[in-house]
Amino acid sequence: MTMATGDTTFRVGDLLNNTFRIEAILGRGGTSEVFRARNEISGRLVALKVLKAEFAGNEDFLVLMKREEEMRDIRHDAVVGYSENHRTAEGHIYLVMDFVDGPSLEAKMKSGGMPAEELITVGRRVCEGLSAAHERRIVHRDLSPDNIILKGGAPNHAVIIDFGIAKDANPGAHTIVGSEFAGKFSYAAPEQLGGHTDARSDIYSLGATLLATFRGASPNSGSNLLEVLERKKEPLNLADVPEPFAGLLARMTAPEPAHRFQNCREIVAEIDRIQAGGDDTMAALLNVPAAEDATVIRPATAPKPEQDKPGTPAPEKARRAPLLPILLVLLLAGGGAAAWFAGLFGARLPVADPFVLTVERGQIGGPVLSGVVPSQAMLDRFTAIAEDRGGSQDLALARGELASDWEAAIDATLERAEMLDVYSLRVEDNLVSLTGRTGVAEVRDGFAAWLAAAPPHGMRIEGDIAYDPPLLPLEALDPILADFAACGPLVLAEAPADGYAIDDTIHVTGTLPASENRLALFDRLESAAEGRDIRIETEILNPALCEAQASLPELPSGGIGIDFAFGDTGQTNASGRFFVGENPVIDLILPAGMADGFLYVSIIDVTGSVFHLLPNVNRSGNAVAELRGGQGGEMRIRVAYPVSEGAPNKIAFLVDDSLLGKSKVLVLHATAPLFDALRPTTESVAGYAEALNGVEASGASLDSRVLTLAKP
Repeated sequence: MTMATGDTTFRVGDLLNNTFRIEAILGRGGTSEVFRARNEISGRLVALKVLKAEFAGNEDFLVLMKREEEMRDIRHDAVVGYSENHRTAEGHIYLVMDFVDGPSLEAKMKSGGMPAEELITVGRRVCEGLSAAHERRIVHRDLSPDNIILKGGAPNHAVIIDFGIAKDANPGAHTIVGSEFAGKFSYAAPEQLGGHTDARSDIYSLGATLLATFRGASPNSGSNLLEVLERKKEPLNLADVPEPFAGLLARMTAPEPAHRFQNCREIVAEIDRIQAGGDDTMAALLNVPAAEDATVIRPATAPKPEQDKPGTPAPEKARRAPLLPILLVLLLAGGGAAAWFAGLFGARLPVADPFVLTVERGQIGGPVLSGVVPSQAMLDRFTAIAEDRGGSQDLALARGELASDWEAAIDATLERAEMLDVYSLRVEDNLVSLTGRTGVAEVRDGFAAWLAAAPPHGMRIEGDIAYDPPLLPLEALDPILADFAACGPLVLAEAPADGYAIDDTIHVTGTLPASENRLALFDRLESAAEGRDIRIETEILNPALCEAQASLPELPSGGIGIDFAFGDTGQTNASGRFFVGENPVIDLILPAGMADGFLYVSIIDVTGSVFHLLPNVNRSGNAVAELRGGQGGEMRIRVAYPVSEGAPNKIAFLVDDSLLGKSKVLVLHATAPLFDALRPTTESVAGYAEALNGVEASGASLDSRVLTLAKP
């Protein structure tokens, strides 16, 4: 295979693993590149996502590639099909995916945008794909116009093509490299900027994506981070968007997650209602006024319709007048005069279609009620609830096609909701949806039993009540960490003293013998985490190195950096992976404040042997002041040189196949000399550890970095 000499990993024409012929580069990101290739055996076009070389030796990114490969279990036409990961002979790792041919929403946006009716179709299709992911608790986290493709250019064949930073929201398997912000500021939900994501974050991003594509321009998120944070608190400006598209986007992009659609199924149902709405709905989409009929009001969750303009003639009603005397005679004869007159001449309620009521309560404050109710008694009752509990209400009276037990069902549901810590109650016509959280198992179980009971006649009640367990004590995790501490102790970093709340992250650091141990640790922590985020940041060492690591003293870091580079080119090797025949160069980066003391630099290899780089018989000077030579500030000190510069006092070496695997560079800094004489050039780790006995009390520090030696 001919390697690329330009900016990309591969060139057009390259053949990977005797199977995939590169035809074009499709895109580049911070950690990967995407190529179009053809399987020379089957002739099938595929897309190859290639991890950039500098990340190929990083176990965290390798695990992420494995996680993305597992997306192949999600089989849906709106989600790109994943196959498996491969590694070339040169060590490049790539993921095989289906090739989706068609314009992206970004291309559509840049060419002027798309009409609302087509984007509603796109939204429905993407929501179906997201639903398939969300049902497995996979959150995309990076929806934007560039990763939604219209296969063949058709809106109803939209495909999500990239789950590269998707977050597995299953307890215990949330993320490898952290739960911090991931995504693009312009399309990210407000809560993402604080590191919190769930399915509703994807809903926000999809809404922002559809809006940008409609307008033909990316959102203006702000010129700096503070401005971005402020703008994310406000609803998106939808003044130029026609109804009902505007109402759909408003509920998708509400700043507060509780005010959005709570899942993609709700959006699909709403779009189905819109698309089945007949002439009135289509007229709204095309920005054409629909014919007037009955008085219709919209709940507070949707924008209010424009008032009739001055001078607009009233609808003609003359043809209906002759019915009035006939109806009067019939009703009077039947004894229904009082009821009919009360409806005709009294205050007749407007029609709400759909009939929507929402009630929400967060951690702080009382319930917030908005929408419509069918009776003055219920309006008075809900007004009193809002006042008594420190909430607010924006309610109106209306009528709709409601079940006879509608008010009783809503009252009973709200009574149950008030037992929860937080909740969101949404009623649309005769469908009641309740989501919320509780820290009391009995409340959760009671809800499950209540929801399973037969609902009132004509009503449908749905619920999703999450259980937030009480604080998880640190000692509950100690046995799990102890079971995996074969490579030195595992530590709960930044652990809260009183235990983990449900929104806390369990952050584990330390060393492990293999990446499989990290995944196994995830699985063990899952049973104890009960929904909490888990972040594991560990070095992966081989068993021999683990044994050596366990015998060394536990010392704090001194802040000394360790850099690797290639001896023949001087180019930095960020991965720390060197192949047979290559010449590793090792530099120390001394912090500006480290002006005195003594340095001891060694390598522990895969056999558990220690090789001393500094001091040694040919380079005995290891005093920091001597090494600095009067130079202040941050300083680079070389301890392993290019072969071209090799000399008795300049150690240089080439990688051979005798010590392949992971070694570890150790840098000890002590305020006073640690040994009376030079250590032998090579010794056992047991002997070195014994010589270091008691060094913990000497004010010494220890920094280290893994050096990986491998075959191509």
